Amino acid sequence: MADLFPDDLPQTPTGNAPREDAPLADRLRPANLGEVIGQDHLTGPEGAIGRMVAAGRLSSMILWGPPGTGKTTIARLLADSVGMRFESVSAVFSGVADLKKAFAAADKAAEAGQRTLLFVDEIHRFNRAQQDGFLPFVERGTVTLIGATTENPSFALNAALLSRAQVLILQRLDHDALGQLLDRAEKLEGPLPLTPEARDALVASADGDGRFLLNQAETLYNAQIKEPLDPAGLGKFLQRRVAVYDKDREGHYNLISALHKAVRGSDVQASLYYLARMLTAGEEPRFLARRLVRMAVEDIGMADPQALVQCMAAKDAYEFLGSPEGELALVQACTYLATAPKSNAVYKAQKASFRSAKETGSLMPPQNILNAPTKLMKDIGYGSGYSYDHDAEGGFSGDNYWPDELEPQRYYEPVERGFEREVKKRLDYWDKLRRERGE
Repeated sequence: MADLFPDDLPQTPTGNAPREDAPLADRLRPANLGEVIGQDHLTGPEGAIGRMVAAGRLSSMILWGPPGTGKTTIARLLADSVGMRFESVSAVFSGVADLKKAFAAADKAAEAGQRTLLFVDEIHRFNRAQQDGFLPFVERGTVTLIGATTENPSFALNAALLSRAQVLILQRLDHDALGQLLDRAEKLEGPLPLTPEARDALVASADGDGRFLLNQAETLYNAQIKEPLDPAGLGKFLQRRVAVYDKDREGHYNLISALHKAVRGSDVQASLYYLARMLTAGEEPRFLARRLVRMAVEDIGMADPQALVQCMAAKDAYEFLGSPEGELALVQACTYLATAPKSNAVYKAQKASFRSAKETGSLMPPQNILNAPTKLMKDIGYGSGYSYDHDAEGGFSGDNYWPDELEPQRYYEPVERGFEREVKKRLDYWDKLRRERGE
């Protein structure tokens, strides 16, 4: 295997060696895409980025992922990989004037035959009008846009921009990837003053954020600690609770898996035990809040629609109260989930409908249910023959809403548990009416 961290310091993407007094995270920035950790699904030979680099041509893209997963680093390395000029702006600190300067510089570079990669950090912070300002320059090829965001692009970016850029999703760094980061830090700076258990606890506390992990490691190096710290000593030193997990059996991922399965299995006592194990060990409560929300929609769904409401309320309560008071809200949500009726019908419906949509995504809806805001659209039949359900008997027209080329599908099949019993009755009723009106 190639050495991931050569003896000489890695070069920054601009070709200049980082200063000796630069932060550890900056000194450990990868020198090429092969050194990027944890994003092989994008940067590897079969990944979207890997393929574009191999072809020597980049398309505009949005890098969507949590903090500390390498969005800025990948953007810089991409420019070097295909020989493009790199221009960077931040939506936090930049305004329209800065964008105009960047576009003017890109235009001038294009005249000299130099392509420009424009990296926009926190692109979701630009408003809709500012986002529209990118469009003509992207369309003309003046710049290849790479935007970085921690927010869901579907909601944070306008449709016009999304139609011109591919969304690539970066993953949180897992335990192994974070461990590799610490290996690189130790190769540069020497062993961390931590016991193996404390090292695992430090990794777990990063919650997938590589930058945070390296900043914490740098704090330990700067303190010049003589004796290795155990997990308790590490938590006291960093003034941050760190998870005391045994890496073989009781680690971060084992415990969250146990919690999820206990909730799914309706064992409230075991659910509370695993939740308590993680909270008292120092797990990030927001991580647990996110997982509880996931359990509510994956394992309960419409069997008890209040499960999601409870979990979102618990998240808000924790944000309002903080620790330790807010943790009680998480305990309440966990208790609600474990005691609720279970159904994965919505989860299965999502998978089935998404699969169907990907296979048939170009099919047009039937003309009668299309809007006709213009005379031309009315003339060609848009909206013609639409049955307004509120005017139909019983408020139900029984009309067909499927594309002509696609037979009606059944994605959602409610179970005979909880509120889904009532939902099933409703579906059966509407199916009966639909059959009768189709005869």
